[in-house]
Amino acid sequence: MPKLIYGTAWKKERTADLVTQAIRAGFRGVDTACQPKHYHEPGVGAALKVLEAEDGIKREDLFIQTKFTSIDGQDPKTIPYDPRAELQTTVKQSLEVSLRNLGTSYIDSLVIHSPMRTHRDTMEVWRVFESFVDEGKVKQLGISNCYKLNEFQSIFNEARIKPAVLQNRFYAETDFDKGLREFCKENGIFYQSFWTLTANPRVLSSSRVREIAQKYGKTTPQVFFAYLIQTGVITPLTGTTNVQHMKEDLQTLDMKLTEDEMGVFDSFFN
Repeated sequence: MPKLIYGTAWKKERTADLVTQAIRAGFRGVDTACQPKHYHEPGVGAALKVLEAEDGIKREDLFIQTKFTSIDGQDPKTIPYDPRAELQTTVKQSLEVSLRNLGTSYIDSLVIHSPMRTHRDTMEVWRVFESFVDEGKVKQLGISNCYKLNEFQSIFNEARIKPAVLQNRFYAETDFDKGLREFCKENGIFYQSFWTLTANPRVLSSSRVREIAQKYGKTTPQVFFAYLIQTGVITPLTGTTNVQHMKEDLQTLDMKLTEDEMGVFDSFFN
């Protein structure tokens, strides 16, 4: 899985062009969802076709992550599966729609968009997810918007195929998921952060962070991303629509902060 992933939420009709630009800038991971309310999954598929035809970038060179979104998270007018069907059927229909939208025979990472209303239903979805891995349609599994440590531990403990990804909003309201991030570190799970810049203006405006940025001739978002990546646990998502910012975000992959500089950021989150 790439250390930095391009997020496609709320891009709508711009999705294809923006994903094409992001991959050409150097991104190799894309996050989307089978949720027309907030994502335009077919746009990602359109970008993949263009990139292979015009740039020779093959599907297997990219990391594609999508999500199953429950009825609760869908717009009633655009549900991508039969809302009257049994839960297992809706999960299977959602994956087939994703494969068709993306023009691919497999998904690198399939994520439950959020826990279901009950743990029983969450595990029912997970069992179907596991069957996808068995069939070779999906390579790894994960869950998003899961902020309770005991809930995530229960999923982990009961899963035959363990979660490889936890994707959460990275913000103060959940104390930056300290317990969850530690659990992820202990169990080799990738913690993907979204809403990373927007939710943390205090970090970006910090005089100490600005000093670090000035030292390297970088922006504060760049050194922030560098810190997150250097933890070895956190994989940031970035959804910038600015090509220059795409390139700047990717430059963080080559940065190396000192132990003291890492400590400056640790003071915010640990």
